[in-house]
Amino acid sequence: MKGYRRFIILGLALAAAAPASARSAIDDVMAGADGGGSEIKGPDYLECVPYARRLSGIRIFGDAHTWWDQAQGRYATGHRPRVGAVMAIPAYANSHLGHVATVSRIVDSRTILISHANWSPIEGRRGQVEDNVTALDVSPDNDWSEVRIWYAPIHNLGTTHWPVEGFIYNAKPGAVKDLGQSRLESVSGEDAATPVPASPPETEIKPTKKGRRSDPIGAIIAGTYR
Repeated sequence: MKGYRRFIILGLALAAAAPASARSAIDDVMAGADGGGSEIKGPDYLECVPYARRLSGIRIFGDAHTWWDQAQGRYATGHRPRVGAVMAIPAYANSHLGHVATVSRIVDSRTILISHANWSPIEGRRGQVEDNVTALDVSPDNDWSEVRIWYAPIHNLGTTHWPVEGFIYNAKPGAVKDLGQSRLESVSGEDAATPVPASPPETEIKPTKKGRRSDPIGAIIAGTYR
């Protein structure tokens, strides 16, 4: 009896000494490749990494902020969007693990539609998918180094200027060249080999007959961008 009591006491002591944030391998798998955070993640919770991998066919694993470095020497990379490419955002602000999103359409030289997961809370829940929502280049030189991204709770672009490391293309290194600005302005959603099969929601930006918006940056400054 004394031995049994001693075993119970030892077990309680070990439990008390264990760190509160300890995670098991099962926890990591259930959390997805992006992992992290203390919120409850149900069966419909999806991280950005597995969704980007599914849409783009790019076989990179690990946290989103590691994708850009992992892609070097394995995939073609550049600084202009193409349909099917993955936009890589490093850890920044409240995004400690970075973010990846797949380009689903090019609207004009500063506007693209992206499909991604675990960005906006949808009906109060994170880990949800958003297909064909706007990302706007707000970099001074139109080089896609900073973007604003559609944020569902406010039904508009978020205010944060997210840094972008670049775009990862599902092709061998050196096989894809960056699109020049004039070429980018005329590219349609049929330009790339990996289209994203998603139905455009109400948030899709409709191009004009010339295939581009008039002045998205001016509209943002005026506070009228929708």
